[in-house]
Amino acid sequence: MPPASIPVSDATDLGAAIRAARKARDLRLEDVALAAGVGLRFLSELERGKASVRLEETLRVLSALGLRLSLEDPRG
Repeated sequence: MPPASIPVSDATDLGAAIRAARKARDLRLEDVALAAGVGLRFLSELERGKASVRLEETLRVLSALGLRLSLEDPRG
């Protein structure tokens, strides 16, 4: 299982975290795409770190994996 909190600073980090969570749950790309209501191509590109402005779809993928996005101010 991936760590409870993963720092994400770019699309590549986010994609790697999503892929790690999917694999830790032993899910196929197809399973997550169907559960999130997104296309297989979108999910594949998201996991590969392709920059995207499709935030709503990204949030649905996170939700389908039981993940949530939170923001943190690194300045404290």
